[in-house]
Amino acid sequence: MEMSDFRKKKITVMGLGLHGGGIGVIRFLFEAGATLSVTDLKSEQELEASLVKLKDLPGIKYVLGQHQEDDFTKADMVVKNPAVPWTNKYIQLALKNDVPVEIDSSLFFKLCKNKIIGVTGTRGKTTTASLIFEILRAAGMSPVKVGIGQVSVLDKLKELEKDSVVVFELSSWRLSALGRAGLSPEIAVLTNIFQDHLNYYPDMAEYLADKKYIFSQQKKSDFCVLNWDDEKLRELEKEINSQLVRFSQNKIAEEKSVYVSNNAIYAKWENVEERVMDVSEVTLKGAHNLANILASIAVGKALNIEAEIIKKGILSFSGLPHRLEFVRELDGVRYYNDTAATSPDGAISSLNSFVEPIVLIAGGSDKNLDMRDLAEAIRNATDRVVFLPGVGTDKIIKEWQDSDKKYAVANSMDSAVSLAKNLAKKGDVVLLSPGTASFGLFVNEFDRGDKFKLAVNSLV
Repeated sequence: MEMSDFRKKKITVMGLGLHGGGIGVIRFLFEAGATLSVTDLKSEQELEASLVKLKDLPGIKYVLGQHQEDDFTKADMVVKNPAVPWTNKYIQLALKNDVPVEIDSSLFFKLCKNKIIGVTGTRGKTTTASLIFEILRAAGMSPVKVGIGQVSVLDKLKELEKDSVVVFELSSWRLSALGRAGLSPEIAVLTNIFQDHLNYYPDMAEYLADKKYIFSQQKKSDFCVLNWDDEKLRELEKEINSQLVRFSQNKIAEEKSVYVSNNAIYAKWENVEERVMDVSEVTLKGAHNLANILASIAVGKALNIEAEIIKKGILSFSGLPHRLEFVRELDGVRYYNDTAATSPDGAISSLNSFVEPIVLIAGGSDKNLDMRDLAEAIRNATDRVVFLPGVGTDKIIKEWQDSDKKYAVANSMDSAVSLAKNLAKKGDVVLLSPGTASFGLFVNEFDRGDKFKLAVNSLV
């Protein structure tokens, strides 16, 4: 595919949204010369913040508060928001009328001529992709981040130089489009698989099926980096045709592996075991972040980057906003923002990252996930919990019916932080780690984290 392929084509963009991705797609296609229709079920008033950012683009047809069949049957292409399911009746209508349906990820892969490293998994995608980026930067490989954070994917094509290497964080939704297009990155990374997005997928099997597209079309010369501590991922070995690179927090006998042994991180490559760094040098909290570091080292080895440069890149990384992010210390209490823990397993990992006593702020809306393990982890970790309202919270509390643990439910982030402050003592940690989705009370999980930080920094 070339940029010229969009010129004078009738393209429908399904889902303007409020988070920037739709805006980026629209601007990209407009600049490529496409004739655009933009459709969204939200009203003009609800989408005002996004529409203002597009007011300089003339000639775009907007269909808001509804969808119209002609936009899907009489278009040359439909580009859908990643979160719109393929079973959506309008997407199905387009496909039945032989109208190709794309997502920003599939367009990027078709247009990109550079090497792509794809990173997926339920947890750790963003941190692992960012660590890989830092390693590539230390190696002078002109890396470009794609799909990391609330930044438009297609805009990143402009940043690519001839020798650039792309680090692409790939959700299951974005991978679904790659699967339909028969595309996989040259290096695939799978961090882990936990229950998630079961409000979108009917079961875990279909969720995993989309994740597997990251390696399904790889060549024998490509690499697939796999978390060998994850039983679900270990079962995929027989399906992988590329070169398998294992990583584990335990010693691995196999070739092409990265592991922990005697409190140090080693890489085994070409029958040579090489010490990369000591575990004590890792500054990121939590065993889950150690796993993310191992995955990034495995990518570095696949790219023939020297161990010292890999270590330099890792040590230059100090963490990301909204992921066990230290916010402030007040009266001997340290406050951490882990709003990106939107699933039970994410919150469990966060709880296991601290030895200090915890006052937890958790809960929110539901993604049709099982909350029993999270409820048990909270019971074991703390007796001081402030919940945010939502169906996810209701499910956690239901698991507490036989418990004498006390809890409070706050109707806002300001109230939750105030309650947590009153419960905390010197030497404690106040941790926002919801284990649930954010919709309802917040725009998204980042809005939730920003409101937490604002409330914490307003404390006196």
